[in-house]
Amino acid sequence: MADVTNRLFLRHLRGTPTVWVRFQKRGRSVNEGTGQSFWYRPLTAVLSEVPVDDRELPLMFHARTADFADVTVQATVTYRIADPALAATRLDFSVDPYRGQARARPLDQIATLLTELAQQPALDLLARVPLADALTLAITEVRESVAAALSADPRLGDVGVAVVSARVVAIRPEPEMERSLQTPTREAVQQDADKATYARRAQAVEQERAIAENELQNKIELARREQQLVEQKGANDRRRAELTAAAELATAQGQAEKARTLAAAQADRVRTVGAAEAEKEAARMAVYRDLPVATLQALALRDLAGGLPEIGQLTITPDLLTGALTRLADGQR
Repeated sequence: MADVTNRLFLRHLRGTPTVWVRFQKRGRSVNEGTGQSFWYRPLTAVLSEVPVDDRELPLMFHARTADFADVTVQATVTYRIADPALAATRLDFSVDPYRGQARARPLDQIATLLTELAQQPALDLLARVPLADALTLAITEVRESVAAALSADPRLGDVGVAVVSARVVAIRPEPEMERSLQTPTREAVQQDADKATYARRAQAVEQERAIAENELQNKIELARREQQLVEQKGANDRRRAELTAAAELATAQGQAEKARTLAAAQADRVRTVGAAEAEKEAARMAVYRDLPVATLQALALRDLAGGLPEIGQLTITPDLLTGALTRLADGQR
C-alpha cells in the first residue's frame, strides 16, 4: 500500500519499487509506473495501485484416484502481475485518494482463478492413476500438468497475470489409508529391527560366553600358578629345614669337637697337675724321709696349728709344760 500524507487540501503519494501506481485525472493518465511520488487533489484524482512483486499462493484441494481413494494435494503457485496496466483495467485495483486504502480485493480474485485452473489438471490426472502410483510416481506428472495448464490458459493473460512456477508439495491419502499403506513398510522395518535386536543379543551372548571362558581360563591359570607357588613354597621350606638341620648338625659337631678338645686338654692338664703333684709329694716325702723324728713332729704340729682355729689366749699349766719338755727330751735322745 502506498504512503499517503495530508497537506491541507492536497495529498502526497509515495510509492514503492514493487508497486505500480496510476494517477488519472479527468480520464487522462497523469502519472503511472513503479516508485512514483507526486501531489494530487483527492477530489479530482483517480488512483490505482497494482503490486508487481512475486507472490506465493498455497493450494490445498481434495482429489480421487482411479481406485476411489481420497487424497489431499498440497501445492504452491508463484505468480506475478506482468502487465499492471492491463490488470488495472480488468480488475478493481482502485485506491481511496484520501487514505490510500484499497477499495476492493482483486488479489483474492486472482487467487481464486489460479486455484481453479490448477485443480482441474490435477484432478484429471489423479483420476486415471491408482493410489500407490499417485503417492509415488504421479507427483512429478501433477506438477508438470499444473504448470503447463497455468502457462497456457488465456484467462491469466487477459488479466495480465504470469505464472512463475508451480510446485506440488505433497499428495497425502486419508489418515486411515496412510496408516494401512505404511503397515507393510512398518512391519519390514520392525522385522529388520528385530533381526538387528536378535543379532545384537546373539553377539552379546557370544561375548558373554567368551568373557566367561576367559574368566575360567584365568581361574585355571591362577589355580595352576597357585599350585606352583605352594609346591615352590614347600620346596623352599624343605630346603630351609635341610639347611637349618645341616647348620645345627655342624654346630653340634663343632660343639662336640670343642668339648672333646676341652676334655682332652683338661685331662692332660689334670694328668700333668697330678704328675706334678705326685712328683712334688715324692720329693717332699723324700725330704721327710731323711728328717729326724722331732723335726717331723714339729712340722706336724705346725701343720696342725695351721689347721686349728685362731687361739686368742693360751694358758700353759705346769703339767702341760712338764709333759712337753719330757717328750722333747726323749726326742733329742
